[in-house]
Amino acid sequence: MLKKLLQLTLAAVLAAPTVTAQDNQGYQRPPKEIADLVLAAPTPGVSLNSSGEWMLFSERPSYPSVEELAQPEYRIAGMRLNPANYSPSRQSFISGYSLKNVRSGLSFAVSGLPKPLFAGAPAWSPSGSRIAFTHTTQKGVDLYVIDVASKKATKINKQYLNVVLGSGITWINDKELLYRVITKPASAAPARPLMPTGPAVQQNLGKAAPSPTYQDLIRSPFDEQLFAFFATSQLVRNDGAVEKPVGQPAIHLSVSLSPDKKYLLMRSIRKPFSYLVSAYGFPSAISITDLNGKVVKELAVLPSSEGTPSGYDNTQNVPRAFDWRDDAAATVTWAQPLDSGLIKKQVPFHDAVFALAAPFTGEPQTLFKTASRFRSVLWGNENLALVTEGLRSKQTITVSRLDPASGKLETLFSRNQTDAYNDPGSPVTVKNKFGREVIKLVDNGSKLLMNNQTGSSSKGDLPFLAKFDLSSKKNEIIWRSAEGTYEYVADVIDPDKLVLLTRRESQQLVPNYYLKNLVLRIADRPVTDFKNPYPSLEGITRQKIAYKRADGVDLTGDLYLPKGYDRSKDGPLPTLIWAYPREFNSAADAAQVRGSQHRFTTISWGSPIYWVTRGYAVLDNAEMPIVAKDGKRPNDTFVEQLKLNATAAINKLSELGVGDPKRMAVGGHSYGAFMTANLLAHTNMFAAGIARSGAYNRTLTPFGFQNEERTYWQAPALYYEMSPFSYADKIKTPLLLIHGDSDDNPGTFPINSERLFNAIKGAGGTTRFVFLPYEAHGYRGRENILHTLWEQDRWLETYVKNKK
Repeated sequence: MLKKLLQLTLAAVLAAPTVTAQDNQGYQRPPKEIADLVLAAPTPGVSLNSSGEWMLFSERPSYPSVEELAQPEYRIAGMRLNPANYSPSRQSFISGYSLKNVRSGLSFAVSGLPKPLFAGAPAWSPSGSRIAFTHTTQKGVDLYVIDVASKKATKINKQYLNVVLGSGITWINDKELLYRVITKPASAAPARPLMPTGPAVQQNLGKAAPSPTYQDLIRSPFDEQLFAFFATSQLVRNDGAVEKPVGQPAIHLSVSLSPDKKYLLMRSIRKPFSYLVSAYGFPSAISITDLNGKVVKELAVLPSSEGTPSGYDNTQNVPRAFDWRDDAAATVTWAQPLDSGLIKKQVPFHDAVFALAAPFTGEPQTLFKTASRFRSVLWGNENLALVTEGLRSKQTITVSRLDPASGKLETLFSRNQTDAYNDPGSPVTVKNKFGREVIKLVDNGSKLLMNNQTGSSSKGDLPFLAKFDLSSKKNEIIWRSAEGTYEYVADVIDPDKLVLLTRRESQQLVPNYYLKNLVLRIADRPVTDFKNPYPSLEGITRQKIAYKRADGVDLTGDLYLPKGYDRSKDGPLPTLIWAYPREFNSAADAAQVRGSQHRFTTISWGSPIYWVTRGYAVLDNAEMPIVAKDGKRPNDTFVEQLKLNATAAINKLSELGVGDPKRMAVGGHSYGAFMTANLLAHTNMFAAGIARSGAYNRTLTPFGFQNEERTYWQAPALYYEMSPFSYADKIKTPLLLIHGDSDDNPGTFPINSERLFNAIKGAGGTTRFVFLPYEAHGYRGRENILHTLWEQDRWLETYVKNKK
């Protein structure tokens, strides 16, 4: 009898795959049509020198192996470091360089490059005759310079560079570079003791210190030792022959050369190191030194940023935004709050910006004051600068004309940041006598030349170049991308003769660069001839569809249909809707058309477009606006509006006859994953869901998330209602959860997916959890990416296309 009972029990277990805890099959590959797309060689990046004569092509490799991601790393102070070479781990490198003369059209190989090459971003010298780049090896980081005339790269550093806090490479002139080097070999790093000196203790003595949920922070005295060791560097000058030390070793957070190249503006980290914020929020000192490192002026000693009051427009009551004035020889500027850092304080001005000129012995002068929170200054000349201020909480931005001599501010335009239609563009800049980028004035100094590389409009994105009249405050478009294509100005080579470098594409036209002359109006001359990296996507169709949700808000999305699809013969298809919610204070802004149906289809590891090759209709970038309504904030009706958005999309796809309403899936990454889990928790509209690297329990981000600035204690009901974890027992639609086990994004800790999976499983739902080894918030490992695509494909095939 007992034997019979055991046999029956074993049979029952084997026949119940839905309760199996693990399904470890090793790495899998998706179908060939998907694998070929994701592994296609990427198109090279391009960079133009200041004269517009030379173009540098940067080749990038495909995805690295997971084995590379698995190399040892230290996770400290909000950073991930390679313990062997004083550099960040998990970098994306350039694998090759080549040059092209824009005038002659001739291309040239670059000799002297290390093989294999692991290069950082290139930096052109002031005249554009040389190019500096870092090369990372197993033992250290070297610095190379390409001489454009000889087309040859040469290693110039004597000691390995320290790029833990950024490369910090600065051209002083065409022959001399400024950078940071190591002070000790990596092998001398402190070893973790088996016996700690004691417990790690943190305390707070009644002072508010709200902070975002950063990851990889300092957690122990040993972490402090490691950070101090790896972050300490020696600043040096290299004239091509010798490396000359500048000052003493320090933890240099930033180093900026003055326009006249006589001074350095330095920010150096000081102890105590914080356990709540990353290195960029540690206590620091701001000082000005000469080029030998001698301190000329101590400007400020700043506390840790962990005391910043909560609220997106609040700031610490200390100086911030130290920078050089680009139109002056050596004048440093900075901002300071006039409201004690609290934006709700009733004051006529919230910020003041100060200036102090060399030799830095006088008193700081007030340049101007702003009615909202100061953001930035773009300098022009002694009579003109552009000041940007705004409020994130209200999604507003204001740009004003500043007369630096008088401090007078005159508003040029104000708009909602979400109002893309009324974005006039960004001012075109040119180099001044100091080699700094400053505002270019045209038409006898009466107008700005404005470049809008997006050009949002009711017809979709149509980039443009315009002239902004400083008197009438009107923007006159002088060139715009032709309808049916997507073309933007990549560089204004000659703003007076209106010689442009543009990048043009269409659904059939591979993105390439062209020389355009708006004055002579001669035929555009091709500069590049990149080929289609995705030939298997030829023949698919793409269109921007428009539809309306029940409360009248207009929506759009990018609809992709398979090659050869005929709706009258093939009928409605299984469908994947992919989206990412955004908050709006204005319904009119939410209704604006975004994107262009005339862009060439490109694809990345995280794209949903792969499934158009598998017989699915794909609605990508499906608008999911969350709009402030009836005096409430956007998130007060978050779930309700998600339902409205999803219902409208499904109805439109059904109305078009391309989407089968019974075979629809929804998916997203990060906040899109949060959206997906919420839709499955509160509706039964979908056949399946895919949620990658999301946050599902908002109580784990108690001091705000996305554009929600209220804390958990101010709005506990909101945090509960918006958390799909609160309704995990309602999730009965099959949900695929994917997360990197090393997610470094604030808020999306891997425990989110672990706990949601456990909750759905405990409540009897259908779910699968894929935990990707060594992956951060964005996935990089080749094997992990291929396996992720296999998981998604299998999920869609099982629960959507072949739904029973």
